[in-house]
Amino acid sequence: MPVLDKDLRRQLEKVIVEARDVAEAGAEATLRALAVDQKDPFPHMVDVAQRALRNRLRAHARQLGDVRDPHSGRQTIERLRQECAYEHWHRMLFARFLAENHLLIHPDGVPVSLAECAELAKAEGVDGWTLAGRFASRMLPQIFRPDDPALAISLAREHKVALEKLLESLPPAVFGSEDGLGWVYQFWQSKRKDEVNKSGKKIGADELPAVTQLFTEHYMVLFLLHNTIGAWHAGKRLSDAATKRPSDEARIESEVRALVNLPDYQFEYLRFVRSPSLSQGEGRGEGDGSPSPSQGEGRGEGKGMGEWRPAAGIFDGWPKRAADLKVLDPCCGSGHFLVASFDLLVRLRMAEEGLPLQEAIRAVLRDNLFGLEIDQRCCQIAAFNLALAAWKWVGHVIDLPPLNIACSGIGPQSPEQQWLKLAHQSGVPMPKVGREAIENGLRNLHRLFSQAPTLGSLIDPSQLPADLIAADYETLQPYLAAALSTEHADDETHERAVAAAGMVTAADLLSGEYTLVITNVPYLGRGKQDDTLKTHVEKHYKEGKADIATAFVLRCLDLCAKDGSAALVTPQNWLFLTGYTKLRESLLTDRSWHIVARLGEHAFESIAAAGAFAAMLALSVTGPGTASMMAGIDVSAVNQPAEKAALLAGDLPSATIVVIPQADQCRNPDARVAFSSQSRASEQLSAAVECYQGIRTGDRDRFVFSFWEVTDFADVWEPLRNTTQSNNPADGISEVIRWEQGIGALHQYAAETREKLHDMHESG
Repeated sequence: MPVLDKDLRRQLEKVIVEARDVAEAGAEATLRALAVDQKDPFPHMVDVAQRALRNRLRAHARQLGDVRDPHSGRQTIERLRQECAYEHWHRMLFARFLAENHLLIHPDGVPVSLAECAELAKAEGVDGWTLAGRFASRMLPQIFRPDDPALAISLAREHKVALEKLLESLPPAVFGSEDGLGWVYQFWQSKRKDEVNKSGKKIGADELPAVTQLFTEHYMVLFLLHNTIGAWHAGKRLSDAATKRPSDEARIESEVRALVNLPDYQFEYLRFVRSPSLSQGEGRGEGDGSPSPSQGEGRGEGKGMGEWRPAAGIFDGWPKRAADLKVLDPCCGSGHFLVASFDLLVRLRMAEEGLPLQEAIRAVLRDNLFGLEIDQRCCQIAAFNLALAAWKWVGHVIDLPPLNIACSGIGPQSPEQQWLKLAHQSGVPMPKVGREAIENGLRNLHRLFSQAPTLGSLIDPSQLPADLIAADYETLQPYLAAALSTEHADDETHERAVAAAGMVTAADLLSGEYTLVITNVPYLGRGKQDDTLKTHVEKHYKEGKADIATAFVLRCLDLCAKDGSAALVTPQNWLFLTGYTKLRESLLTDRSWHIVARLGEHAFESIAAAGAFAAMLALSVTGPGTASMMAGIDVSAVNQPAEKAALLAGDLPSATIVVIPQADQCRNPDARVAFSSQSRASEQLSAAVECYQGIRTGDRDRFVFSFWEVTDFADVWEPLRNTTQSNNPADGISEVIRWEQGIGALHQYAAETREKLHDMHESG
């Protein structure tokens, strides 16, 4: 399938940004008309069903985090407004995705088009989009709750018509593209992201989903998958081939690739090197088959002696069968990694086990794929993305198992004592002996997720105190399920039980151990984090505290099984900046590094990533052996994502990949990760040159003052050391810079400048 070109992507962004404004305006008008924000219903609201809906909406809003004033009885509806707007627009959007792929199904079991929905709607007294949305909801119960009060309201006619026109303005190509669905939520959040960045606020629960949402480029996803799961698969295939045909050293790379590729699937980003394999017991201490250093590595090069092997090694500590691989994306966003992993794992299981397509699809969704995300709305898109991928592959709708995707950002939003009533209100008899354990299990759940909207997948169930005898999550599940289904539960109890059931699923996934943890980590420097996030990261991920990205590197390794691995898109700076020295030393000493790709700037198509310098890496939790090797490739010199992708795939002559001893990295200055085994012996740059100028603002008169011109530093000004020719430590420190904690006017000026340069580059 094709990806969206730039014009279609811009059109999609424009429509979605406008749709959010319209949907939120419509949702707010409807909620206020129902007096959801008021203490009491309006006098004219005499309909019992209408009053009941109002009560359900108020209870749902409080579970989302909206606050009721205990004195006036009035209630905020900010979160509920956003929820209703999202649900209504995305139910329409998903319906069109289904319809354009001939997968929108009538309750009678036959596919229907949008035109047919419009005809059928006349008999039911509704409009066509409403009926199409109902069909979509029925097909996707894990995505759209059947009892969701947010979808029980009706937007006013003018808002519905405006949304319909916006959706109809999008060309069919958007809905048949490979990445159209992936861009949807980033565009939904783009305006909110700009607002947060301009506000200068510390980033917490309300801001995190918007600020850290960034669509991962398809080449990044494939590079990491191909050099982990692909390398593992290649190791098995090449080992089998060598057994059958001893002349493996004489093979050319094209023949090696033919052995590794699957029917209708090529490992285009899987990089090979030709060099002698390590003897058994070297590598990571268990003989991982990683190659020794050689000259001229890369596609089509390296014609010296030796076998062809994956540059990243063969991950021989992993299970031997694809059926036993467990893949988690802990920041799954719209599900890009999950869908690409699904596409590969289905083929692997069909090849290894001889499974028919539909059986392989169900098996992979049930056994192999897991996703967590701080934002519930992203979880919905990820689940839909997987379901759509499965149905498109088969060509029609089939029953799917429950998807292993959960929101790690749902919090209890109620005091612990109210939370404990859930088990008692379920109607399920509670054993006398086990009662305390069940209550303690609920306490643990409440404690664990009390800061979930801020921490998300940084939550670690193993960090709970072990001083209580507590029921496990499986034991709690029947009580929560019963509380959900009882007819006697009030609205508060029902919403609490819905949230608790979701938390149990998330806790199960957060407690799991995975063969491969693969994700694009969120980027957020320590200076921008709110106190809750900053305190948690410093306490539990001290070596990675400088950025939430490096905290997530450590968290992903925690989620790995005994011989598991993490494959990550991260910022590039932690691989060499002095502030991350201890983190690098720890990881290079205690973990096995497989491959690092330095991407540099312009790795992402999105303007939202302007100024981001990215890297990709794969490492395992097992410690390195004395002869462990790691591969590296640097594509930072080119400025277009497509060029970087071609270099990573080895399609261009300059795409050299080097393999060097991991131990050498620890001997580099500050343990910097460098792609040269000679770097420790090389002279440092400071021995040859002098730095005659430090940072520049581009507008000195606006942003740099003498310190005596400023009377109140507050959070605005920071000391600035100017250029000096002297060795006197007091020289060059007479000025201050309008830094504003890195998120003020200078930050905005830099972003605007980058955007202008990007536009100039785009226009040629």
